Amino acid sequence: MLWSLGPLVLACLVLAGLVGMCSFQGRGPSTGSVPHYDAAAALKADAQTLGFPIRLPALPAGWQANSGARDGIEAGRTTPDGQQVRAKVSTVGYIAPSGKYVSLTQSNADESKLVAFLHPDLFPSGAQDVAGVQWVVYGEFGGESGDAVLAEPVWTTRLGGADGTQIALTGAGGADDFRTLATATQNAAPLPATRP
Repeated sequence: MLWSLGPLVLACLVLAGLVGMCSFQGRGPSTGSVPHYDAAAALKADAQTLGFPIRLPALPAGWQANSGARDGIEAGRTTPDGQQVRAKVSTVGYIAPSGKYVSLTQSNADESKLVAFLHPDLFPSGAQDVAGVQWVVYGEFGGESGDAVLAEPVWTTRLGGADGTQIALTGAGGADDFRTLATATQNAAPLPATRP
């Protein structure tokens, strides 16, 4: 009986070794690697599809787009006649030179609906002036003092007037990261809405 168990034990050891090698080799990208995302192509397509002005920020060296998505917000926009309609959303995520993630969201949604879509339970907690453009800062209230906690705030403004685009920035980046992305976005002209 001992001789018949020997080959079975050996086979189990070989199989365990192979499974261990496979799981080690299939762990994905190494720590610190940032996936590439073609923000220019995605935002140009969004400009031609979504029906509201989309901007492509010209960011300084060291910024890298790593993700993006299209989405919608049910009853996210109020029309001039008071109807609640679906709003459209375009988001691109970036890794700033600081190593922190910051996202740029562009939408035809109302401000309050877009902020709630990005982070529920946020409240206006301040403002930032970026080269003459006023950005409303939303944060969470907490602690005994009730002060705003801005661990992951949302900065938002509307570019292009009442019929323009609601812009929102959020993520783990610091104020300098937010200001850089805000400046690049508000300096960018809207992309063409039709194919050349």
